[in-house]
Order: sequence, then structure tokens, then C-alpha cells
Amino acid sequence: MAKYLMQASYGAQGVQGLIQGGGSSRVAAVEALVQQMGGTLEVVYFSFGDSDVIGICDMPDNVSAVAISLAVNASGVINAKVTPLITPEELDAAAKKVPSYTPPG
Repeated sequence: MAKYLMQASYGAQGVQGLIQGGGSSRVAAVEALVQQMGGTLEVVYFSFGDSDVIGICDMPDNVSAVAISLAVNASGVINAKVTPLITPEELDAAAKKVPSYTPPG
């Protein structure tokens, strides 16, 4: 399975939900969503700044990860983004495949 970084920012309605239900209830909801798509939730942290919540999960494929992003963003109360994480070994393999390239100009 591949790892994904999930970052999200809550809108006003989402913040109200956090105030009422707390962070643990949201972690449980995210974990259930990830498991429903065949993945596992590794960790979740709440933060302040650009993202209100950050998580790392293992998902079976890109399609499953994007499906979660679509479901969460369709709610309208949270703006989420999902970023695939690349292992050092995957980067090593990619570096060995780099083709020659001539930039424009």
C-alpha cells in the first residue's frame, strides 16, 4: 500500500462541529472513512496555520485516495487535499530512469 498525506482546513461550519464533537470524534470518522476504502490511518494531528488537521494513511491505490478527497470536499465544510508520499527507494528508482531533456530556449 502507498502512503498519503492528508491535509485539511475547516470552514466555519466545520469548526462548529469540532467545538461540539471534539477532535477524537473527527479522528474516528476519518479512520472509518479510510477503512471503508481499504486503507489504514497511521496518525492524525490537529494544528493551526495553513492546515487545521494533518494525517498520514496507507491506501490501496490512488483511486481510493482521490475518492476520499472527493467525499470530504463534497461536504462543503472542509477543504482537503491528498498528497502521495514517495519513499526514498522510489525516488532512487526514479532517479535511475531520468531521461535526457533539453529545456526550451
